[in-house]
Amino acid sequence: MHMAYRSFGGLDWQVSALGFGAMRLPLLERGAYGDQGHDDTQIDEVEATRMLRRAIDLGVNYVDTAYVYHMEKSEGFVGRALKDGYRERVRLATKLPVWKVEKPDDTERLFCEQLERLDVPAIDFYLVHALDKDSWKTTLDMKVLDWAEKALADGRIGHFGFSFHDDYEVFEKIIDGSDLWSFCQIQYNYMDGEYQAGTRGLEYAAEKGLGVIAMEPVRGGQLARRPPEAVAAHWAAANAEREERGFAPRTPVEWALHWVWDHPAVSTVLSGMSTMEQVEQNVAAAAESAPQALTAAELSSYALVREAYRGLTPVPCTACNYCMPCPNGVKIPDVFEIYNDRFLYDHLEMSRLYYSWLEEEDRADKCIRCGECEPKCPQKIEIMDWLEKAHALLAPEVEK
Repeated sequence: MHMAYRSFGGLDWQVSALGFGAMRLPLLERGAYGDQGHDDTQIDEVEATRMLRRAIDLGVNYVDTAYVYHMEKSEGFVGRALKDGYRERVRLATKLPVWKVEKPDDTERLFCEQLERLDVPAIDFYLVHALDKDSWKTTLDMKVLDWAEKALADGRIGHFGFSFHDDYEVFEKIIDGSDLWSFCQIQYNYMDGEYQAGTRGLEYAAEKGLGVIAMEPVRGGQLARRPPEAVAAHWAAANAEREERGFAPRTPVEWALHWVWDHPAVSTVLSGMSTMEQVEQNVAAAAESAPQALTAAELSSYALVREAYRGLTPVPCTACNYCMPCPNGVKIPDVFEIYNDRFLYDHLEMSRLYYSWLEEEDRADKCIRCGECEPKCPQKIEIMDWLEKAHALLAPEVEK
């Protein structure tokens, strides 16, 4: 098993086809601390370190984290996990939480805090996190680009880029708004080829010489689960066709990853892996990846799967957790996952059971429509309205 490598924009460097995202690391059971469920701050560092180092040993050379991941615990973990010589084997990326920049000096303060957390003197790839129309204005008003130009000059950051969540027109405006960019990060999967930056944005960035990192290749895990019957039938037909040609069948995860890798403009696919099994499987898939390798029949299968999914899933939530924490305690992504699963798997009673397992204070009816969540949502979901619909469907009958 040998990792595949790809060009990274205009840089004289080859990036592994798979990047390690430190956003969904394995967690300790909160039961060890007197509670039930999981606590996003309680990273299982032993297992997560084992996973990250195994990925690097297998050829992954790009590691991505951010200031806010795991409730601000991810960067510290990554810094510790990259000891013992592993830091020198990878390019390290993290992100500026531009929404925390309220005055120009905040950028420097936050960056220094990130250097301390990661225990490094410099960052290889530094991104402005989750740019959209409003945060792009903040970036300009707070002189973040001026700061970045100086940080590039003094070597504290190697390359400067941004991650993105808005419409294509905003993406193009940001790309054209600075000559400091050398890469960008966009949401990209076979369900979202026309969403946000989409394929147009991917190709536009590549034309400008930028490396493009694809995030959410399995749409926050949605495309990795046991597929509903309508979707499974299309994958079964696609796998039968592969076997007729002498190739091994693919899992839904492998189908999702290979769709992204099929695009030559994609530099690397970022995966937020939570188990060692996912590391092994994703690296194995990356080793077989190549641009423009899908057949016409396989591409037709993606179109059929896409149509089937779109007919089933009402809320386009990717469980990115940008809406969290909710000031009123609602577990927004959990509610939407249960609600969507009701439509994907057509099992209302099971979905109601899962919803009943949420603590009462975590359920959708605790939303008081304060509105804090919706501006933070990369998918621009009308969260408050959907929470109301979800509770109306999923709440135990005794509550209605």
